[in-house]
Amino acid sequence: MDLLPLALKAILSTGQDVLPIAIVIFGFQIFVLRRRISNVRRVAVGFVYVLLGLTLFLLGLEEALFPLGRLMAEQLTSPSFIAGTAGIVSLPEGLGDYGWVYLFAFAIGFATTIAEPSLIAVAIKASDVSGDAIHVWGLRVAVALGVAIGITLGSYRIVVGHPLHWYIIAGYVVVVIQTGFAPKSLVPLAYDSGGVTTSTVTVPLVAALGLGLAETVPGRNPVIDGFGLIAFASLFPIMSVMAYAQLAVWWAKINRTRDTEYSEDMWPDLPDYPKE
Repeated sequence: MDLLPLALKAILSTGQDVLPIAIVIFGFQIFVLRRRISNVRRVAVGFVYVLLGLTLFLLGLEEALFPLGRLMAEQLTSPSFIAGTAGIVSLPEGLGDYGWVYLFAFAIGFATTIAEPSLIAVAIKASDVSGDAIHVWGLRVAVALGVAIGITLGSYRIVVGHPLHWYIIAGYVVVVIQTGFAPKSLVPLAYDSGGVTTSTVTVPLVAALGLGLAETVPGRNPVIDGFGLIAFASLFPIMSVMAYAQLAVWWAKINRTRDTEYSEDMWPDLPDYPKE
């Protein structure tokens, strides 16, 4: 029964958020385009679905995903857990005793990005437009690896307490350098890939993980250290997609060189076969 007041509050809040969208759409349709709205009943039903969907999504965040992320961070950083798993995950000196935290950050970053609906949509469209030159799973895995690495590095930053801006500055320096060498046709897709990762599935768990870490790691402030993981999740996929494109071009050049060498060096030894 406690969910009923929360649901009513979420419906009212979501209605206030959806109302400006409806005003803009209907206002342009009526006053700018000066046309009647076709299928009014279908549009109204669609807005009801949007309202209910957003309400359930917000309830899921508050009642499940945010508490789950905080709970995982608390359990992975508790002294009893660290003492009980000492030696299972051996880390280089200086990384501390939070090996399972980094492993969990990598795994949750990869898994949530693979399941991200917006990324799936972008990957399918990119494959259609490129004539299957860009593989759907290749792009999804490249983006997921970027997010996983970024969240892992962001979790390390929270644990050690380093300033966020130095990581972001260094990351964008790498992105700018990569932009000069990556295939020009894939640079816009790489930049868009950094944006589509921060959507409905990834953001709630990543934000909960960051806040949970900042609340449980000694000496960390949730306001200062708890945020910033989403910036890593947006930045590193740009690097990984451009790296994926550069590796694909490099591999294609190697195959082309091998084919050329075969035709020039091996062809004279096979005079009985036509060249066509």
